[in-house]
Amino acid sequence: MSVPVVVTGIGIISSIGTDFEETKLSLLNKKTGITPVSILNTRHKDFVLGEVKKTQAGLHHLAGTNPDEAWTRTALLAIIAASEAVADAALNQNDSYKTGIVSASTVGGMDKSEQYYKDFIAEAKHKKYIDTHHAGNHTEKIAEKLGITDYLTTISTACSSSLNSIMSGVRLIKNGLLDRVVVGGADALSKFTLNGFNTLMILDKEHCRPFDESRRGLNLGEGAAYLVLEREDLALEQGKKIYAYVSGYANANDAHHQTASSGDGKGPYLAMKQALGKAGLQPADIDYINVHGTGTENNDLTESIALKRLFGDQLPPFSSTKAFTGHTLGAAGVIESIFSIIALQEQKLLPNINFKKKIRETGLVPVTDIQSATIEHVLTNSFGFGGNDSSLIFSSHHKNLAK
Repeated sequence: MSVPVVVTGIGIISSIGTDFEETKLSLLNKKTGITPVSILNTRHKDFVLGEVKKTQAGLHHLAGTNPDEAWTRTALLAIIAASEAVADAALNQNDSYKTGIVSASTVGGMDKSEQYYKDFIAEAKHKKYIDTHHAGNHTEKIAEKLGITDYLTTISTACSSSLNSIMSGVRLIKNGLLDRVVVGGADALSKFTLNGFNTLMILDKEHCRPFDESRRGLNLGEGAAYLVLEREDLALEQGKKIYAYVSGYANANDAHHQTASSGDGKGPYLAMKQALGKAGLQPADIDYINVHGTGTENNDLTESIALKRLFGDQLPPFSSTKAFTGHTLGAAGVIESIFSIIALQEQKLLPNINFKKKIRETGLVPVTDIQSATIEHVLTNSFGFGGNDSSLIFSSHHKNLAK
């Protein structure tokens, strides 16, 4: 029997806003968060980044946490967004319903590990941060702070991490293991990340240009976002606002290369096709696609190929929103899921800013300005290193879609 799963709570912090309302305003006013480096302690000042313009002290203030405790930047971003989502959904942890959390991260507590590494192997004055290094620390912090005790786990599958956390949460509900799940992810900027992507030679020192012929790489960003997922009957029984239905989802892996997408777009194609199948939808039913669109030569070309392969000449309006926030790595999937829900709620197509010239090989043209549209089903993509590719569909209604 199908168990409809709905979104009842949203929380987000990124370079374009410290909460959901500020984020929505930035999107609808085409306000980017990509700026010169001012928060990250790096000598590479020639890059532009999607930084949350808050110091560690500023994030502690927003989060209401104790600065003397071992909080990484990733964990602080996470608790800010997760707290907003839980408050938005008006979760009552004292009721009889089972609640879990599935969170995602790729960087984990690297910001503190790289800061104190030399100290760890010498005097270890800051040894309280040793246990914060692993990717699951922020999940444990959220669970402890918000009183979530029935289930918790962490997913780390590169850039598809938080889209996979949403899928995992949906499955937990559909299989009767939980009644509601806080799902999402968080990643903070670090020197490790910036240096790593710079070594891969896929960073652009100018504002990134997804799906543009002149694209030269991505801009890194940071942030956190969470959704509260619940069974539809539970949400309706409690009179909660329903933002969207999670109607389809899929994960595929083309296992082509450690970092590059397969030339034929097989992984992205399979993820999108299988998500449609799970939802019981046809390609023509999709009204808008929030593409992965990193701005790298390889990703945008192979995603274009996959889109043309699946949708043919009937490709719906699409855009990448990474030129707003930068690529937030493990948080990207859920941040862009929230953008997809905004498109669904506002009935507006979101713009692919900085686009000027279509890719020569595929000739696809994204949406470049805010446009009103009738939107019932939105597809969002997140494709990770190692070919771990995920797609998810949000819908405005349920019609026995998800199985």
